[in-house]
Amino acid sequence: MNFFNSAVGKNITFVRPAYFIISGLIGIPNIKYYYVFLLFVYIVSVLGNTAVMAVIYLDHNLRTPKYIAVFNLAFVDLFGSSALVPKVLDIFLFNHHYIPYNDCLTFMFFCYTCLSMQALNLVALAYDRLVAIIFPLHYQVKLTHRFMFSLIASFWVFVITVVLIAVGLLTRLSFCKSVVINSYFCDHGQIFRLACNDYAPSYVISLLLPVLILWFPLIFILCTYLYIGYALSKVATSQERVKAFKTCTAHLSLVAIYFLPILITFTYMEKIHPNARIINLSLTSVFPPMLNPIIYVLQTEEIKRSVKKLFRIRVDCKITMKK
Repeated sequence: MNFFNSAVGKNITFVRPAYFIISGLIGIPNIKYYYVFLLFVYIVSVLGNTAVMAVIYLDHNLRTPKYIAVFNLAFVDLFGSSALVPKVLDIFLFNHHYIPYNDCLTFMFFCYTCLSMQALNLVALAYDRLVAIIFPLHYQVKLTHRFMFSLIASFWVFVITVVLIAVGLLTRLSFCKSVVINSYFCDHGQIFRLACNDYAPSYVISLLLPVLILWFPLIFILCTYLYIGYALSKVATSQERVKAFKTCTAHLSLVAIYFLPILITFTYMEKIHPNARIINLSLTSVFPPMLNPIIYVLQTEEIKRSVKKLFRIRVDCKITMKK
């Protein structure tokens, strides 16, 4: 943080408020029921992602590059939900709208890191599907455990670096006017617009973040599936095409759930009411972590077989103990 302060001059004094005020949704009756609904979504998300991580950890047959990425996605969903939802509930259910300056920046860092990693994790899964369908005989050579670990680790380093820069640039801003954040969490765009000095670097990074974290991953995923579709069109029988496409349904569902609400929200952001924008963004943040484990359990044969096997082993153990 001191690096960003020294970069703009040692004699500059920054006006940093003791706290920010998160306004959230205003003027909506019975809004507390919405936050109770978020609590339900959070509980389902925690249980589902914990179950997926446990199944992958316990079943050695799932120790493949694909399920390394699935495990990381479940971890990111669990970590991201736990970083966001409990704090949101504390703010709005218990009227703790005041959040200290440093706590707000920390809150922002973890939220943006997890949301960004969700998108890049979908890139890793798209690459897995590409190799599995286009190069099925060379899958184990082209996509090794080491490669997948390295890919995911590089995504973590990239995301943490970019988000740290975005948060660090906020520390050079002075807040001598309003400290009210018109959002449901410490939103980067809402905060730098409250500054009374030049926030051009933060504005630039706010334009780059969606490109790096949303558009590039989405373009890569779309190009991947265009190539997969082209390759499947060359397959002789329709039965083989359907069989290959079924292996992509879970991932395609995750991509649609994550990207479509975000793109719709940002496309029509200027045309919708601020309360509607906040609700859309909050649902976009909490719904994918809840639905991801459900989709993988219901649409992935390996996960379903593993769950049945683990459940059968547990039942057999109980029967043996009773005997």
